[in-house]
Parts: sequence; structure tokens; C-alpha cells
Amino acid sequence: MAKAPAKAKNKGGRPSKFDTIDMEQVRLLTLDGWDDQRMADFFKITKATWNNWKKAHEEFFASLKDWKLEADHEVEMRLYKRAIGYVHPEDKIFVNDGTPLIVPTEKHYPPDTTAAIFWLKNRKPAEWRDKQDIDLNVTSDIAEMLDARRKRAKASKPG
Repeated sequence: MAKAPAKAKNKGGRPSKFDTIDMEQVRLLTLDGWDDQRMADFFKITKATWNNWKKAHEEFFASLKDWKLEADHEVEMRLYKRAIGYVHPEDKIFVNDGTPLIVPTEKHYPPDTTAAIFWLKNRKPAEWRDKQDIDLNVTSDIAEMLDARRKRAKASKPG
């Protein structure tokens, strides 16, 4: 009598949902700035499961990093444009005797001081940080000068 083929050993636990998620959807959500917790909630998994997927699937993890870098770059470029000011095309719509009239124009956005300060504080922290390092160590020359002033002040007091 032939033996039945051995069954694959059950590892336990639920099957992974990883193969069911739409990577294009993950890409779009990542580019929209969604963080790991929000992604996990969206796909109805725990953040620990999301992190396990990143560890188990190197290509998935690399794609997430690339998409996050792409989103960060977009924000950086928009902050930069805001800091220096920019112009973009805009159509003005008027109604002339009941007929719509579309006039192409340019909308001007002046430089934004707050955006410029934020940019500089992050790009050039040594020159633009709020905290200033002040050396309060007294050199021996200054200490001697202060001692001489104190002695003169005491000597000039009547009494």
C-alpha cells in the first residue's frame, strides 16, 4: 500500500495580505504624504505587519523609500519657489454681453519671508539658527583689567 504524500507543514497564523495590495495605490498614497501608520490603517493591518513587510520584501521597502524621497523633493521644490517667489499662468474669466471671455494672464507670488527663513535655517544652520553660541570665558587680560578698575574704584571712594 502506497503512502499518502506528506502534507506541507502549516506554519500557523493567517496567510499574508501582502500579495493582495495594489502597489500603484501604495505609490500614490506615499506620494500624497501618507505615513506608515496611516498606510497600515488603510490596508487594515497593524503597523508591525507593515514593518514586517518592509523587512521581508526588499523591493517593496526600496520602492517606499524612493516614493517618499520623490514626495519630499516635491515639497522642497515648492518651498523653494515660495521662498524666492514665482509666477504661473492663470486664466481670468469675464462675461461680456453674456459671452464668456477667457483672458490668459500671469499670477505673481512674491517671495515669502517665512519660507525663506525656514529654508535657510534648514539648509545653512550654522549661519541661520536661532541659538547663538557666546563664549563667556574671561581671558586673563580682561580679568586683570577688571581687578585694576575695582582697585581704582575702592581707592577713589571717600571714607
